[in-house]
Amino acid sequence: MTTLDKGKKGHEKVKKSHFREIAEAVIVALVLALLIRTFFIQAFKIPSGSMEDTLLIGDHIIVSKFAYGLQVPRPATVKFMGSEVPFLETKLVSAWGTIERGDVAVFRFPGDRSKDYIKRIVGLPGDTVEVRDKKIYVNNEKWEDPFGVNKGGVSGEEVEKNVTFGPYTVPAGTVFCMGDNRDRSYDSRYWGPVPIEDIKGKAFMIYWSWDRDSRWVRFNRIGDIIK
Repeated sequence: MTTLDKGKKGHEKVKKSHFREIAEAVIVALVLALLIRTFFIQAFKIPSGSMEDTLLIGDHIIVSKFAYGLQVPRPATVKFMGSEVPFLETKLVSAWGTIERGDVAVFRFPGDRSKDYIKRIVGLPGDTVEVRDKKIYVNNEKWEDPFGVNKGGVSGEEVEKNVTFGPYTVPAGTVFCMGDNRDRSYDSRYWGPVPIEDIKGKAFMIYWSWDRDSRWVRFNRIGDIIK
């Protein structure tokens, strides 16, 4: 074997080794990103006005997935091209933290588990929730509600549920959720309570906000802590 042949093979070996290092780095980065997204934090974008004025369309938020406990993987299925396909999802195991009234939480929508919703937790397990003249009462006491707004613009059943709802007792193992934009929120008043195990996390901070109408950044909202 000539020196040239040896040099060529050595060069190919170095190239393969370099490619392998890059591939391993990419795989490690992807695994870490998946673990962080599954167990620690996840980013979401607000697509509707149901949480105005706390959250606006175009707000990008960070959700703490370990605020209430551990997200434990479990087998599940998702709909894909009309068929049920095996998949993995997580369920919340309440190992630490406390779910409180007033928390803004992200959860799987009970009507379609492939969708994530964000609402404010109004009722805890065993609470009796009622709406009287657009005011929220929990366990027959008026709930101090500095975040709720009533902007009107709805009709029919929505008007009725916005003015009067309940009394409704929240079942064990679930929470009752409502949007801050009370008149324009599709929430537990319509589709019922949310299983606690389906809560994905607590909304923590706005890290980016884009106003699609003005086509400009809402700089004053970036970094806001969600309350």
